[in-house]
Amino acid sequence: MRDVALRAGVSVKTVSNVLNGYRYLRPETKERVDDAIRELDYHVNVSARNLGRGRTGAIALVLPALRGVYFAELADAVMREASKLDLTVFIEQTNDERERELRVLDGSYRSRFDGVLYSPLALGQDDAALFDVDFPLVLLGERVFDAGVDHVTMSNVDGARAATEHVLDLGARTVVPLGLKDDSSASSGTLRFRGFHAALQARGLEVDSRAVIGVPDYFHATGARTMTRILASGVKPDAVVAFTDTLALGALAALQDHGLRVPDDVLLIGFDNIEESSYSRPPLSTIDPGRETIAQQAVALLAERIRLQLDGVPREERPAARKVVVDFRLIRRESTAGLRGAGS
Repeated sequence: MRDVALRAGVSVKTVSNVLNGYRYLRPETKERVDDAIRELDYHVNVSARNLGRGRTGAIALVLPALRGVYFAELADAVMREASKLDLTVFIEQTNDERERELRVLDGSYRSRFDGVLYSPLALGQDDAALFDVDFPLVLLGERVFDAGVDHVTMSNVDGARAATEHVLDLGARTVVPLGLKDDSSASSGTLRFRGFHAALQARGLEVDSRAVIGVPDYFHATGARTMTRILASGVKPDAVVAFTDTLALGALAALQDHGLRVPDDVLLIGFDNIEESSYSRPPLSTIDPGRETIAQQAVALLAERIRLQLDGVPREERPAARKVVVDFRLIRRESTAGLRGAGS
């Protein structure tokens, strides 16, 4: 920058004003500086400039596992939203390990990132007090609630209830769930089971206990294995409500392996509206949880918290923690095209 100033015959401060878009400069002064920048092929060191302002220009997105398709697609949506605000996203994978998730909250991220978007899985409600941190943080997911930080989540209960009501409206009566987690603590699986069960109860129906099988994860193979166990138990479902699309796609393979046709013999619906769900055979009906909106809201909230911190606004004068519950959409596709002649 000093060389640019010498070439243009101005002060270093004037060059800085030009680079930062300061409006109150004489046109001829700005032109001389711009000419010097081009002649010297000068490029701003963005990292150094940001550090000088007390910021890095980077945020962390901490997720359980990118192997989970939903999380991979969420990461893509977050990166696109962050780029609109000139923020770089670094992705950290915790592999559901408690110690790695705790490290996110110990302050070690503070010097590397302006803020953190955090979706824990190994931590739970008993750990809520640990989220009282001194750096900008926005919570995602369903493991921890009311932790004193901004939280963006989806309509798990209502979405699962809508999925279940959809197959009931098509005439299904032996409806089985797929995706209740082994762990009974708060999670997307337990919340979606709550919505599933409420829909059955409202119609005077109950789920066959043999079909309530806990799952360790939400991967395709788990969906296939669990669906096989349900069929082997003697349950003969006419509809399956899977709590993720990946479980549903695994179940689809298992149903077909057992000679059951979807949707002719068994209706099948998932949750998440991942891209793969529209390319299965048949295409999968699902609940769209509003992933793009979740990303937009989370990035916007984090950017606001970062600005407040950089501006030195005392914590007690900042807005109270906000909880944003994003709405869902029922996506009807061929996997619930109708049972016993019912229309979609």
